Amino acid sequence: MTRRRKSNTSRQGQSAAGDRKPADKPPASEQSAQVAPPKGTQRQWYKADLHTHTIASRDYEQPGTTYLDYMRRAVEQGLDIVAITDHNTAAGVGAIRREIEWLTRLEKDNRLTDDERARLNEWRELSEKVLVLPGFEFTATFGFHILGIFPPETSVRHLEHILLMLKVPAEKLDEGSTETGASTDVLTAYRVIREAGGLAIAAHANSTHGVAMRDFPFGGQTKIAYTQDVNLDALEVTDLERRGRSTARFFNGVKAEYPRRMHCIQGSDAHRLVMDPKTPKRLGLGDRATELLLEAPSFEAIANLLRSESFERTRPARPKDKPFDAVAAAREEGPSITQSFYESATQRGGRLTAILSDVCAFANTIGGTIYVGASYRKGPPKGLKNPQQVMQEIQTALADRITPPLDCKIDLRQSENVNVLRMQVPKGEDRPYCLDEFKFYTRDEAETNLAVRDEIVALVSEVLAENQDQEQPTKDNRRRSGRRRGKSTQSSAANEPTKDNGAVTEDAFYLPQVGVEIIESQQRNGHKVHSIRDMRNGHVIKNVTRRGSRKLWNYAIQQHEDRPVNDKKVQWQGDVGLVAVDKRAGKTRYDLALREKEQIRVFYGVTEDGMEGRWTTFLQDEE
Repeated sequence: MTRRRKSNTSRQGQSAAGDRKPADKPPASEQSAQVAPPKGTQRQWYKADLHTHTIASRDYEQPGTTYLDYMRRAVEQGLDIVAITDHNTAAGVGAIRREIEWLTRLEKDNRLTDDERARLNEWRELSEKVLVLPGFEFTATFGFHILGIFPPETSVRHLEHILLMLKVPAEKLDEGSTETGASTDVLTAYRVIREAGGLAIAAHANSTHGVAMRDFPFGGQTKIAYTQDVNLDALEVTDLERRGRSTARFFNGVKAEYPRRMHCIQGSDAHRLVMDPKTPKRLGLGDRATELLLEAPSFEAIANLLRSESFERTRPARPKDKPFDAVAAAREEGPSITQSFYESATQRGGRLTAILSDVCAFANTIGGTIYVGASYRKGPPKGLKNPQQVMQEIQTALADRITPPLDCKIDLRQSENVNVLRMQVPKGEDRPYCLDEFKFYTRDEAETNLAVRDEIVALVSEVLAENQDQEQPTKDNRRRSGRRRGKSTQSSAANEPTKDNGAVTEDAFYLPQVGVEIIESQQRNGHKVHSIRDMRNGHVIKNVTRRGSRKLWNYAIQQHEDRPVNDKKVQWQGDVGLVAVDKRAGKTRYDLALREKEQIRVFYGVTEDGMEGRWTTFLQDEE
């Protein structure tokens, strides 16, 4: 393949592009990382485009382009790594190798012309600058596209053998067509690519032919399987930098039905060298790339990253004059179930205690990140004048006030020339965690709340169930997966679809995944008390009153008591309906209804994160 001609550099996990330096040194704000690299190495940011086409793809838009033109453009774009992923073929990879082998043979026989010698020298020079990974874009059953990317030493014969295993007809191996007739299903394709030593990446997952299945009649369990499979290494998306309803945000591990957080990267899917000025969506090589924080520009380093939990080591490639600012990106998203912001950590005013409360809440829920030195409001961040002192104070407070001990990663980031502290809090293994020995907290959307009795009981039940699953690995897979998502057996059953004629529907999104449902109300000692189900985890909290309840619960009880749902005023779409929509706490929230036989179930305060399947018909654009 086009790479530095040292036979075993890539096999040893070293840089296949030699000892070259990356185009840009990482800014100070990104030099720390989640996991320490091997001793003696320093991670660098490398610019990669892992979805590109050559003239070997039938739908390539500039047929006069040469493979040498492709390499020249890759270098011009500052790319360190490219993957050649033509449609259902390895013909482009083979053509490049044949040309280099032919020129090398002529050189050995001392038969090179001046033009051929210049071409061979240019190939070698360019190959030193860009690591080229061989691969293909496979068209699976129902037209879903999957990228298979392999080590640089992978032979064309091996790539074609894999395509044949995926049922690409032998007579079509050189066509480069998106259409191959009957082929292999998505999950089998992931497995075959992975077992053959490659990376399986879902191509443009959120777009046409993508496994996230937008505007596709399938859904539910199929979509979950296609995007959460153990053999799938990453999702390629086209909206990585979109605010609001982005694919990366959807697959961030928060959703109960999507517990596996996915690495989301972007690629150009270039079918031309330079962007079409008349149609900017027709991108050129490297126009939409990803930066990867790696020990070296090698296949092994990329595979290790995409198969790790180091999500901070991928980011959208940006122009040199507008580098990526992780703090700014987080501030744009704002507070959420996994993010909070503080301008300082002072004892006075209780900010340090508020930070520790968030630590406890994140550890008891699904983990999260706390930024200290920056609010989420518009304007430049305030920053910290003495960041090391603040870090030491927080670390001391964590050790003294959080029980049991919790390991949080704390580092400094720079944003707009000021220092901001970032705390990464994991979902704790020893839940429930408490502050000052008796205060238990949970995270509910963008709010941290003192846990009530039933929530504490549920936390304990979940941990016990998880431990039991580890001790008895042969138990039913469905129960285990429900518990891994943070649901106890009891709460998981409570959140399952209602049985109809003795069968449970296969629709994973039969119910909204966020919000609350009032499932029972009673009059007790002159006061109304309610039982509320948290739709995110299925927990049922009993004995909740209107007075003194947290914001969303209070709103739900208020609506339930004062404005009972009128069937005739619901905007029905079949059995699902929109009761009301409003913007509360900075987010658009929906009150939704579900008609089940002779009853109507109502779900209050549902955000877009909880609306999937047929519920998406009611979504409104927040931007």
